[in-house]
Amino acid sequence: MKNSEPNPYNIYKGRKVLVTGHTGFKGSWLTLWLKELGAHVFGYALDPPTHPSLFEFLNLEREIDHEIGDIRDIDRLKKCLLRIKPDIIFHLAAQSLVGKSYEDPMETVQTNTFGTVNLLEAMRQTGIPVSLVLITSDKCYENKEWHFGYRETDTLGGYDPYSASKAAAEVMISSWRNSFFNPARIKEHGVRVASARAGNVIGGGDWSKNRIVPDCIRDLQNHTSVKVRNPNSTRPWQHVLEPLSGYLLLGEKLLSSSNDEAATFCEAFNFGPRVTNNKNVKDLVEEIIVQWRYGSWKSVSEVGANYESSLLNLSIDKAYHKLGWFPKWNFIETIARTVAWYQKAEQEPSLIHGFTIKQIEAYQQAQSTAAKTTMPAHETTFSI
Repeated sequence: MKNSEPNPYNIYKGRKVLVTGHTGFKGSWLTLWLKELGAHVFGYALDPPTHPSLFEFLNLEREIDHEIGDIRDIDRLKKCLLRIKPDIIFHLAAQSLVGKSYEDPMETVQTNTFGTVNLLEAMRQTGIPVSLVLITSDKCYENKEWHFGYRETDTLGGYDPYSASKAAAEVMISSWRNSFFNPARIKEHGVRVASARAGNVIGGGDWSKNRIVPDCIRDLQNHTSVKVRNPNSTRPWQHVLEPLSGYLLLGEKLLSSSNDEAATFCEAFNFGPRVTNNKNVKDLVEEIIVQWRYGSWKSVSEVGANYESSLLNLSIDKAYHKLGWFPKWNFIETIARTVAWYQKAEQEPSLIHGFTIKQIEAYQQAQSTAAKTTMPAHETTFSI
C-alpha cells in the first residue's frame, strides 16, 4: 500500500505495549491490531467477560504475554508493570455496561474509578517512564440532551452509576496528571498521560447481554423476532476500529513527541462518529436485518426501566485538528462490516482470525485514502 505520508502506526513495531482489559471486546480488537503492527503485546485483565468471546475466537492467549489479574489489585498490578516495563499502556479494563451499573454500582465504581486510580498510582510508585492512554467514555459528560456536541472542556457528570464512575475517573486522571505527572515536567518524571472518550461502539465479536447489536444477532441466529426496548432512542453507531484508530494515533503522539511537544497531547480527547451515523435504534435494527437478508423486529419497551440517556452529542473538533483524526466508515458500511463478521464466525469459525485481520486492513486502507482528503469545516463536529 503506497502512501507518500509516513505511517504513524510504525511507531509500535518492536515496542512493549500493555493493554489492560485485553480480554474484552474492544481490548481484543486492539490487541490483534497491535500484534499486526509488530508490537510486543502484554495483557492484564480478568477472564473474558462472555462465552463465547472475541478473545477466545482469535486465540489471543497464544499470541501475547497474557496475565489474568484484577485492576483493583494494586500490588499485583505493580509486579506486572515492573516485570514488563512497558513503553505505552492502553487502559481499557472496565465494567462497561450501564445496565450492570444499576445492578452492582459498587463494583462499577471500584473497577472504573478506583481501577484507573490504581494504575496511575502504580505508575507513580514504580517510577517507570511510560506513555498512558486511559480510556473512559463519552458518557462522562453531564448530559443535558443537547443537540450540539460536548467538548472536552464541558462539565463532567453522570446520572447513572456507570456514567458517574467514568466522570470520576476523568477527575482522578486530571488530578494525578497535575499533581504527579505534570506535563510541564515530563523531563523529570517521564510519564505522559492522556485520556480518550468514546462509547457505544459496535463490530464483530461482541456477545454482551443487554446490548443491542449482540442481542439482535442472537435473535436473528435463532430465527426469532428481534426484541427492541427503546426503538426511538438515538445512539452513536461507530465501528470499533474507529475509536481504536484514535487511541493509536494519540499514543503515537505521546511516544514520538519531544517533551515540550508531548505536553500538548497530555489532555482529554473525544472520538466519535459522523453526524450522519447518529441514528435511532429502529434504524439500526432495520439496517442489520437488511444486511442479514432476513428477519423482523418488535418493540418490547419496558415501563419503569432504569434511565438511559436518549441523546448524547460529542464534538471531535479537537481530535481532528490536533491529531488529524476523523471517522472513515459511514453508517451502512459500519453495519455491513459488523454483520459480515458475525455471519463469517457462524459459517466458518476457523477462518475468523484471518477475516478479522482483513477488516483491520480494510480500515487502514480507508485511512490511507482519507488522509489524502481534507474534511469540510462543517464536518468537524460529529454526533453521538
